[in-house]
Amino acid sequence: MFKITTTPIEHSNEALKLEEPMAGGLVYFEGRVRNHNDGHSVQSLEYQCYESMAKQVGDNIIKDALSLFEIHNAHCLHRHGHLKIGDVAVWVGVCSSHRKEAFLACQYIIDKVKSLVPIWKKEHYVNGPAKWVACHNCGQHLHA
Repeated sequence: MFKITTTPIEHSNEALKLEEPMAGGLVYFEGRVRNHNDGHSVQSLEYQCYESMAKQVGDNIIKDALSLFEIHNAHCLHRHGHLKIGDVAVWVGVCSSHRKEAFLACQYIIDKVKSLVPIWKKEHYVNGPAKWVACHNCGQHLHA
């Protein structure tokens, strides 16, 4: 499941959705809004997306992960709207019988989401105008 949301992400609520008696491993990743980037002091982030396409691409990434890795389930949520420092911007959770597959699938999902899902990020700076930013090296992180 891939979901776009405007509401705060609480990992404990999301992790409960992945409970599976066969799962010995639950791995999750939280991408949080930090107060700096590329030498700039950041005061907040703003995410915009092409929601219907983002949902479709995100769902396909989850389906691919389920077929490529020996995992039981996977979820990903991504915020859109205005976020403050410390907010969870993206959450990925994976459960599997063994930790290795859960770790690999979680990394696969976040790397694909960052590089393929049509979600754009604007940084609002403490000193200076807000600016749209891109992950210029996201392609380097993709795994076969």
